[in-house]
Amino acid sequence: MDTAAELEPGSDGGRGADAPASPVRQMSLWPPPRSTRHSGRRRRKATVAAVVLVLLLLLGAGGYALWAFVLDDDGAAPTADGEVPVTDFEGSWSGRMAQVDTDGESVAEWDAQVRIEEGAERGSTAWTTFTCSGTLELSAREGDRLVYAYTETSDPQDRCVDESELTVRPDGDGGLDAEWASVTDGGTRMVSTGTLEQ
Repeated sequence: MDTAAELEPGSDGGRGADAPASPVRQMSLWPPPRSTRHSGRRRRKATVAAVVLVLLLLLGAGGYALWAFVLDDDGAAPTADGEVPVTDFEGSWSGRMAQVDTDGESVAEWDAQVRIEEGAERGSTAWTTFTCSGTLELSAREGDRLVYAYTETSDPQDRCVDESELTVRPDGDGGLDAEWASVTDGGTRMVSTGTLEQ
Protein backbone atom coordinates (compact mmCIF):
# COMPACT_ATOMS: atom_id res chain seq x y z
CA MET A 1 0.00 0.00 0.00
CA ASP A 2 1.16 3.46 -0.80
CA THR A 3 2.08 5.77 2.10
CA ALA A 4 0.31 9.10 2.60
CA ALA A 5 3.27 10.95 1.14
CA GLU A 6 3.16 8.83 -2.04
CA LEU A 7 -0.53 9.37 -2.83
CA GLU A 8 -1.17 11.67 -5.71
CA PRO A 9 -4.03 14.10 -5.67
CA GLY A 10 -7.02 12.63 -7.42
CA SER A 11 -5.81 9.04 -6.99
CA ASP A 12 -8.21 6.62 -5.46
CA GLY A 13 -5.59 5.25 -3.06
CA GLY A 14 -6.00 1.74 -4.39
CA ARG A 15 -9.73 1.58 -3.64
CA GLY A 16 -10.94 1.18 -7.16
CA ALA A 17 -12.68 3.40 -9.58
CA ASP A 18 -16.09 3.14 -7.90
CA ALA A 19 -14.89 4.29 -4.43
CA PRO A 20 -15.82 7.87 -3.52
CA ALA A 21 -12.98 10.37 -3.60
CA SER A 22 -11.53 11.15 -0.20
CA PRO A 23 -11.67 14.76 0.96
CA VAL A 24 -8.24 14.26 2.50
CA ARG A 25 -5.67 15.23 -0.06
CA GLN A 26 -2.54 15.01 1.99
CA MET A 27 -1.84 13.98 5.56
CA SER A 28 0.83 15.25 7.88
CA LEU A 29 2.28 13.83 11.04
CA TRP A 30 2.90 17.34 12.44
CA PRO A 31 0.16 19.31 14.25
CA PRO A 32 -1.19 22.35 12.35
CA PRO A 33 0.16 25.73 13.37
CA ARG A 34 -1.72 27.48 16.20
CA SER A 35 -4.41 29.85 15.12
CA THR A 36 -3.66 33.51 15.74
CA ARG A 37 -7.22 34.55 15.05
CA HIS A 38 -8.23 34.76 18.76
CA SER A 39 -4.99 36.24 20.03
CA GLY A 40 -5.40 39.11 17.55
CA ARG A 41 -8.90 39.74 18.91
CA ARG A 42 -7.52 39.76 22.46
CA ARG A 43 -4.90 42.31 21.46
CA ARG A 44 -7.56 44.52 19.87
CA LYS A 45 -9.73 44.32 22.99
CA ALA A 46 -6.78 45.22 25.20
CA THR A 47 -5.91 48.16 22.94
CA VAL A 48 -9.50 49.44 22.95
CA ALA A 49 -9.68 49.09 26.73
CA ALA A 50 -6.42 51.03 27.12
CA VAL A 51 -7.63 53.82 24.81
CA VAL A 52 -10.94 54.08 26.70
CA LEU A 53 -9.09 54.21 30.04
CA VAL A 54 -6.80 56.98 28.79
CA LEU A 55 -9.79 58.95 27.48
CA LEU A 56 -11.60 58.57 30.80
CA LEU A 57 -8.51 59.75 32.67
CA LEU A 58 -8.14 62.73 30.35
CA LEU A 59 -11.81 63.61 30.70
CA GLY A 60 -11.53 63.22 34.46
CA ALA A 61 -8.48 65.47 34.58
CA GLY A 62 -10.16 67.96 32.26
CA GLY A 63 -13.32 67.89 34.37
CA TYR A 64 -11.27 68.43 37.51
CA ALA A 65 -9.41 71.32 35.87
CA LEU A 66 -12.71 72.89 34.84
CA TRP A 67 -14.13 72.43 38.34
CA ALA A 68 -10.98 73.96 39.88
CA PHE A 69 -11.24 76.88 37.45
CA VAL A 70 -14.85 77.49 38.42
CA LEU A 71 -14.01 77.31 42.11
CA ASP A 72 -11.06 79.69 41.70
CA ASP A 73 -13.32 82.73 41.54
CA ASP A 74 -11.94 84.53 44.60
CA GLY A 75 -12.79 81.47 46.66
CA ALA A 76 -16.44 81.57 45.68
CA ALA A 77 -18.14 78.23 45.18
CA PRO A 78 -20.34 77.79 42.14
CA THR A 79 -23.91 78.76 42.83
CA ALA A 80 -27.29 77.78 41.49
CA ASP A 81 -29.81 80.26 40.14
CA GLY A 82 -30.55 82.98 42.70
CA GLU A 83 -27.76 81.98 45.06
CA VAL A 84 -24.92 84.28 46.00
CA PRO A 85 -21.33 83.22 46.71
CA VAL A 86 -20.60 82.27 50.30
CA THR A 87 -17.83 84.86 50.33
CA ASP A 88 -20.56 87.51 50.55
CA PHE A 89 -21.37 86.17 54.03
CA GLU A 90 -17.90 85.51 55.42
CA GLY A 91 -16.33 87.85 57.94
CA SER A 92 -17.22 89.83 61.06
CA TRP A 93 -20.52 91.71 61.19
CA SER A 94 -22.28 93.87 63.76
CA GLY A 95 -25.56 95.72 64.04
CA ARG A 96 -28.58 96.67 66.12
CA MET A 97 -31.58 94.36 66.28
CA ALA A 98 -35.19 95.35 67.00
CA GLN A 99 -37.15 92.61 68.79
CA VAL A 100 -40.94 92.23 68.58
CA ASP A 101 -43.39 89.67 69.95
CA THR A 102 -46.06 87.74 68.03
CA ASP A 103 -48.38 90.79 68.12
CA GLY A 104 -45.67 92.97 66.57
CA GLU A 105 -45.18 94.87 69.82
CA SER A 106 -41.67 96.16 70.46
CA VAL A 107 -39.90 94.22 73.19
CA ALA A 108 -36.28 95.37 73.10
CA GLU A 109 -33.41 96.62 71.00
CA TRP A 110 -30.07 94.94 71.31
CA ASP A 111 -26.64 94.85 69.69
CA ALA A 112 -25.27 91.75 67.98
CA GLN A 113 -21.87 90.76 66.69
CA VAL A 114 -21.68 87.87 64.23
CA ARG A 115 -18.64 86.14 62.82
CA ILE A 116 -19.15 83.80 59.84
CA GLU A 117 -16.18 81.57 59.12
CA GLU A 118 -14.66 80.82 55.72
CA GLY A 119 -16.97 78.56 53.75
CA ALA A 120 -19.96 79.98 55.69
CA GLU A 121 -20.66 76.61 57.35
CA ARG A 122 -20.08 77.81 60.93
CA GLY A 123 -19.74 80.93 62.96
CA SER A 124 -20.16 82.52 66.34
CA THR A 125 -22.12 85.40 67.79
CA ALA A 126 -22.27 87.67 70.81
CA TRP A 127 -25.40 89.49 71.90
CA THR A 128 -23.47 92.28 73.57
CA THR A 129 -26.48 94.04 75.13
CA PHE A 130 -27.43 90.87 77.01
CA THR A 131 -23.85 89.53 77.48
CA CYS A 132 -24.78 86.26 75.77
CA SER A 133 -22.82 84.32 73.17
CA GLY A 134 -23.14 81.16 71.16
CA THR A 135 -22.22 79.20 68.07
CA LEU A 136 -23.75 79.17 64.61
CA GLU A 137 -24.15 76.09 62.42
CA LEU A 138 -25.46 76.33 58.85
CA SER A 139 -28.78 74.46 58.69
CA ALA A 140 -30.20 75.53 55.31
CA ARG A 141 -29.49 77.51 52.16
CA GLU A 142 -32.54 79.00 50.51
CA GLY A 143 -31.72 81.00 47.39
CA ASP A 144 -29.83 84.08 48.55
CA ARG A 145 -30.41 83.32 52.26
CA LEU A 146 -28.35 81.31 54.72
CA VAL A 147 -30.07 79.91 57.80
CA TYR A 148 -28.03 79.17 60.94
CA ALA A 149 -28.95 77.30 64.10
CA TYR A 150 -27.76 79.25 67.14
CA THR A 151 -26.72 77.34 70.26
CA GLU A 152 -26.01 79.34 73.40
CA THR A 153 -22.63 78.81 75.05
CA SER A 154 -22.64 81.63 77.61
CA ASP A 155 -25.47 83.44 79.45
CA PRO A 156 -24.20 84.54 82.86
CA GLN A 157 -27.32 86.63 83.66
CA ASP A 158 -29.82 84.09 82.28
CA ARG A 159 -31.35 86.67 79.92
CA CYS A 160 -31.15 84.85 76.54
CA VAL A 161 -32.75 81.87 74.87
CA ASP A 162 -30.77 78.64 74.59
CA GLU A 163 -31.53 78.13 70.90
CA SER A 164 -32.68 80.30 68.03
CA GLU A 165 -32.41 80.64 64.28
CA LEU A 166 -30.50 83.30 62.38
CA THR A 167 -31.37 84.04 58.75
CA VAL A 168 -29.09 86.36 56.76
CA ARG A 169 -29.18 87.66 53.18
CA PRO A 170 -27.22 90.39 51.37
CA ASP A 171 -29.00 93.74 51.49
CA GLY A 172 -27.51 95.02 48.22
CA ASP A 173 -25.42 97.70 49.97
CA GLY A 174 -22.63 95.48 51.28
CA GLY A 175 -24.45 94.53 54.48
CA LEU A 176 -26.62 91.64 55.60
CA ASP A 177 -30.29 91.73 56.48
CA ALA A 178 -30.58 89.63 59.63
CA GLU A 179 -33.53 87.97 61.35
CA TRP A 180 -33.33 86.11 64.64
CA ALA A 181 -36.31 83.91 65.50
CA SER A 182 -36.74 82.16 68.83
CA VAL A 183 -39.29 80.89 71.29
CA THR A 184 -39.05 81.97 74.92
CA ASP A 185 -39.31 79.60 77.87
CA GLY A 186 -42.92 80.77 78.22
CA GLY A 187 -43.68 79.72 74.62
CA THR A 188 -43.77 83.20 73.06
CA ARG A 189 -42.27 83.51 69.60
CA MET A 190 -39.87 86.43 69.33
CA VAL A 191 -38.42 87.88 66.11
CA SER A 192 -35.57 90.37 65.95
CA THR A 193 -34.59 92.08 62.71
CA GLY A 194 -31.84 94.44 61.72
CA THR A 195 -28.91 95.08 59.41
CA LEU A 196 -25.39 93.79 60.01
CA GLU A 197 -22.43 95.75 58.66
CA GLN A 198 -18.76 94.86 58.36
